[in-house]
Amino acid sequence: MLELKAKENPMKEILLEKVVINLGIGQSGEKIQKGMKMLEKLLNQKPATTIAKKTIKNFGVRKKETIGLKLTLRGDRAMEFLKRALKVKEMRLNKRSINAGNFSFGIPEHIDLPGVDYDPEIGIFGMDICASLKRKGYRVAERRIARSKVGKKHRITKEDTIKWLENIGVIVE
Repeated sequence: MLELKAKENPMKEILLEKVVINLGIGQSGEKIQKGMKMLEKLLNQKPATTIAKKTIKNFGVRKKETIGLKLTLRGDRAMEFLKRALKVKEMRLNKRSINAGNFSFGIPEHIDLPGVDYDPEIGIFGMDICASLKRKGYRVAERRIARSKVGKKHRITKEDTIKWLENIGVIVE
């Protein structure tokens, strides 16, 4: 008689939903243009601009002024960029930067990324990187018709996120 092994539930598999890259430049004009050029060169995708919600005189920021850039990656491109970015952090993340299904970290200089050379015309930019994880079946919370909640047993916990990171070679401290 053959021994049957219990198969792992395919719906429990954790997937990378998206990676969001944020450049908080803090001023408009030439710096925004340089940041756009850098992101387009780095990722072959045009970033979206972010605007100031209110005027802050001490920082020299006016309401509705462009002060930053953001870019969302999904699929294979997201995973490829995430691995490159984690190499800058030496494949280490702090436990405090990990949440239930999400994790974030910052890179002080974009030229630290593998395969990126310094360009004096562009300069140096730091960036924040936020990644979101999901499981199959999370669409029920996002769809328009018959929307419902994701059950407690199906949600991604902080421990699941840490386990997923360790599977891709990240050391969580």
